Amino acid sequence: MPEPSLKQKAAKGIFWGGFSSGLQQLLSALFGIVIARLLDNTDYGMYGVLAIFIAIASTLQDSGFVTALVNKRNVTQEDYNAVFWCSLSIGTSIYIIFFFCAPFIADFFKAPELIWLSRYVFLGFLMSSTSVVHNAYFLRNLMIKQRAMAQLPALIISGTIGIIMAYNGMSYWGIATQNLAYIAVINLWYWYFSPWRPTFHIDFRPLKDIFGFSSKILITSIFQQINNNLVSTILGAFYTKAEVGNYTQSSKWNYMGYNAIEGMISSVAQPVLREVADDPGRQQNVFRKMLRFTSFLSFPAMFGLALIAKEFIIITITDKWLSCVPILQILCVWGAFMPVISLYSRLILSNGKPNIFMWNSILLCVLQLIIMLLAYPYGIHVMLILFVVLNIIWLGVWQYFIWQEIRLSLWNALKDTVPFAGIAATTMIATYYITIEINNIYLMLITKIGLAVAIYSLIMWFSKVTIFKESIKYLSGRSKK
Repeated sequence: MPEPSLKQKAAKGIFWGGFSSGLQQLLSALFGIVIARLLDNTDYGMYGVLAIFIAIASTLQDSGFVTALVNKRNVTQEDYNAVFWCSLSIGTSIYIIFFFCAPFIADFFKAPELIWLSRYVFLGFLMSSTSVVHNAYFLRNLMIKQRAMAQLPALIISGTIGIIMAYNGMSYWGIATQNLAYIAVINLWYWYFSPWRPTFHIDFRPLKDIFGFSSKILITSIFQQINNNLVSTILGAFYTKAEVGNYTQSSKWNYMGYNAIEGMISSVAQPVLREVADDPGRQQNVFRKMLRFTSFLSFPAMFGLALIAKEFIIITITDKWLSCVPILQILCVWGAFMPVISLYSRLILSNGKPNIFMWNSILLCVLQLIIMLLAYPYGIHVMLILFVVLNIIWLGVWQYFIWQEIRLSLWNALKDTVPFAGIAATTMIATYYITIEINNIYLMLITKIGLAVAIYSLIMWFSKVTIFKESIKYLSGRSKK
């Protein structure tokens, strides 16, 4: 059997990445709906204030090794083995440090309950440190199907545990246990599907070749995690736990929305772009096609989520969460651009330029911190709007470096993104005014979704958009097979 072409491997990876991400977000939504009906915003707030510590610790544990292994031209057993034992050592050390720091965390947020809750939640650092290499192995070898087969049962089992505990009145302990169960199950499946196994010949010398790249990814990832969790931390310091809970709930739905698209693209973007890194012309063509595909999906999906936010929140998790609606709508605008930003950063990394990735992310994080500290007295909505505007403007900085790497002009980048954003926005505005007189909330939700999909698809069809027709053709081909 002939070796599949890069295009075939990329298409297969995107298909399985999309199938996995879509199904995961659907299951996460179903479990999230049930749990949100059982808990309140204070419960989510208790877990939400720990998000930044979880994110930073997870990043330290990864240490940029996954990205470095995916990007390395030739990877040996010694490389994998050194990363495994290093990750395990870091995970163990982080847990010990955070265990003794728990009282200080509780004092900062003025919540004594956080002492044992944080110590319990942080067990995830130990558990997930054992699967860093397996995750890198799957991504490097485009084993997207195997990753999906590991992630889905983990989601089902952990979601079921979370619901049972929430139903029995265990509040935020149920959310924490759900997260730990997910890590435990996915680790077991990663080990089952991956052919790689560690040895007890511990030698850290191969890390010298990896650390130059991975250290910059580590620093960048820490700042990105601070950036992504900055809002919940500032809210936890200056606002009530209920307000933190409202933001956490809104952020969760926004994340599930854009992560379904980002997960589909990011699972193949870096390894595929790395394959063509020696040919800038070909790399530009591959990147532009990915950019059009990302824009084609991301803008209608996230603008659509903003359109139906009110009906969705009331129907699924009841009107006790109604205050989440404006927050979710603001975040959805940011979420529409997130897969595009992620794709830009993947190209920078695939070309072996972690310095650009690092300093770009650090500067953005610092600017966001300044803006949010200045804006928080004016309320969460103003703070979030400024947060979103800055992130969208910063896409221009990414564009400058993309132009340096592959000579993709701003005009061509705009041609690949703006039409999809404009059509998606026009579709949602038209749908809003067409359905504005509908009084039944269920009919409103169904009509909005159906009408928006129909209008967007018809515009794509009559405009003869190539990426739309190629997607239909590919899916039709798979269904015939």
